[in-house]
Amino acid sequence: MIKIAIIDGQGGGIGGAIIKKIKEAYGESVELIALGTNAIATTSMMKAKANKGATGENAIVQTVSRVDFIIGPLSILVANSLMGELTPKMAAGITSSKAHKILLPLFQEDISLVGVKGQPLPHLLDILIQEELNGRIKNV
Repeated sequence: MIKIAIIDGQGGGIGGAIIKKIKEAYGESVELIALGTNAIATTSMMKAKANKGATGENAIVQTVSRVDFIIGPLSILVANSLMGELTPKMAAGITSSKAHKILLPLFQEDISLVGVKGQPLPHLLDILIQEELNGRIKNV
């Protein structure tokens, strides 16, 4: 079974929306693992029907090496992002993971991506399913 880690912090709203959209598209044919930088984010993603959940630096660093995909906002690659919740060790673990990373261009940090058009979260989630996951997940 394909394992997908969804990483989010703060209130877990982005992660929860990602999980709901993936569940709609794939049901129980994929395993969704909610990884929150804090307990509130993890709880929010679990309420969205993730299969498993864990919280904090060690949980994130250990789990990202055991999944096929990592999905979250671009900020999960930036040390000290998410208002300081994403530690340098978390960012290094995520970046170093061999899992394919699918990142949404959403972040609060002072970063701009040239050539990336800002879109609302619902549009980005449609692109996530239709253009990224559908082409990468086979036989589901």
